[in-house]
Parts: sequence; C-alpha cells; structure tokens
Amino acid sequence: MELSLGLWLVTIAGITALMAIDFIAISRKSHDVKFQEALWTSIFYVGIAVAFGVFIYVWQGPQFGTEYFAAYLVEKSLSIDNLFVFIIILTQFAVPFNLHQRVLLIGVALAIVLRGIFIAIGATALEYFAFTFVIFGALLIWTGVQLLRHRNEDPDPRDNFMVRVARKRYRFSDGYHGTKLFIQENGLRVATPLLLVMFAIGSTDLLFALDSIPATFGVTQEPYLVFTVNAFALLGLRALYFLLRGLLDKMIYLSLGLAVILIFIGIKLVLTYFHEINTAIPKISTNMSLAFIAIVLIAVAIGSAIKVRRDPSARGHAGRLTDEKPESEV
Repeated sequence: MELSLGLWLVTIAGITALMAIDFIAISRKSHDVKFQEALWTSIFYVGIAVAFGVFIYVWQGPQFGTEYFAAYLVEKSLSIDNLFVFIIILTQFAVPFNLHQRVLLIGVALAIVLRGIFIAIGATALEYFAFTFVIFGALLIWTGVQLLRHRNEDPDPRDNFMVRVARKRYRFSDGYHGTKLFIQENGLRVATPLLLVMFAIGSTDLLFALDSIPATFGVTQEPYLVFTVNAFALLGLRALYFLLRGLLDKMIYLSLGLAVILIFIGIKLVLTYFHEINTAIPKISTNMSLAFIAIVLIAVAIGSAIKVRRDPSARGHAGRLTDEKPESEV
C-alpha cells in the first residue's frame, strides 16, 4: 500500500478525536455503565471498524480488505483476553465501580500509544531483516504454548514488577480519593491506590503489545492496516468490558482458543519466511487464516456454551476471581 503522510495524520487525528470524545463524556459524569449504554457504544465502535474495512476493500481491493478483517478478528479476540486481565486488576485492587470507565479508558490510550511504537519498530525490522518473521513466529508459538499450559491460572497484578517498584517508591493512602493519584495526608504527599492500578494497567498493556503486534503482522505486513486494526479493536474495549462483564466468566475455552490461534499464526510467519527462500515450501494464505481464526472462535463460543450448560458452576479464569471478595492491598 502506497500511503501519504497526510492519510496517516488524518487517521491518527480521527482516532485521537474518538478518544477525546470518550474522555470528555466520562469527565462530565463518572458512573457505572449500564447494559444498554454499553451495547450501543459497542455497536458504534464495531460499526466504525467494519465500515473502515469495507472502505479498505473497495479502495485497495480484496487482498488488503481480507487481510484487514482477518487481522481485526485476531485483535478483537485478543482484546477479550485483555479484558480478563483488566477485570482481575480492577477486582484485586478493589477499584470503585464509578472509576472503572476512567481506568479502562486510560488503559486503552496507553495501549494505542505503546502499540503504535511497537508497530513502527516491527515494520522497520520486517523491511530490513526478513528473519524477523521467524523471530515473531517463534515468539507467538512460545506464547501460545505458555498460554495453553497456564490457561486455568490467574495472574496476580499485585506481584507485577512495576507495582512492586511503585510500592517501594511511594507512600500510599489506605483508600481511593476519587480520580486523584496523589493527596496530602497528615502534611505529607502520598499516592492513592489508583496510582498502583495505573502501573498495573500500563505494564499489562506493554506485555499484550508484545503478543498482539507480531500476531497482527502474521496476518498482514502492512503497517497502516496493523495500526488501524489495533486502534479499532482497542477503542471499543471500554464498552465491551461493561457489555460482557457478566458473560466473560462463561468463556471457558477462550484461553485455549487464543493459544491455538497464536500458535497457528506463529507457524504461518515461519512458513512465510521459508517460502521466500524456497517457493516449494507452502505458505498459509490470508483466506485460509481468516477461515481458521473464525472457526476457532466459533468453536470456543459453542464449546463454552455447552460446557456451561452441562456444568453451571464452570467459570472462566477471571470469573473465579470476580466471585471472591476483592482485596485492596497497597
């Protein structure tokens, strides 16, 4: 794709404007988002993503259009796993419900910035070092295997390296004070638990970027598509959280499905590299990737529904945590 700097600037400006609208909306009134509001907001963001994909299909042709939708499916499914971790963070740090929107939105903003940086680095590496395909592929295969091995385990954000550093660096208050990160207490400037939450969210975004960017490059090598797909998948994350908050614990096999997808894309990247060296070695087409990812996600949804119907007590890994009484450790 031959793209001008102007198109990049317009795209970034549009994404920034959508973020700004969200920030303005939650700044006026912090509240616990209800199902109907979350539903319409989710439809809005998915509609924008789909409309943009249709635009790419018409403008650049079926090849890039198919790559866009395949990459969007990958990122949207990975973003749901991201929601699991956000739920764990919000629960373990006992974040008040009226602050969930702000925390999630800041997390989304950080994720878009971090992924933009990783996309620029990844695109440059792929352009000048073809072996980067193998490195990305190996990273995804390793991540998929690790996710498969630990699919029923919950991460503990309180043991996060950045959180531990923050605890050593700052003195913390016992409770939350609205949206304030720092307050004056007994004449001293102390941090609130909300600062720890921000550290946990930011470091989590960094780790997810290390997985999601190679995964998207495994479907398309066009930096513009990689960036827009990541941005559109993340923009709807806040609304999706409130929409699926009561349903995420029913996605019993989500981690298993994501592990399979990551391993598949990793293999695809490795085959792509060796196909360029020897055309006798087959590579996986974009259409095949799109079909495989769609089938896995459908299987996850159907399998999870059957499991829950047979065993109503079954829970996804984040669901078990949200059934417990949250703690606030600072």
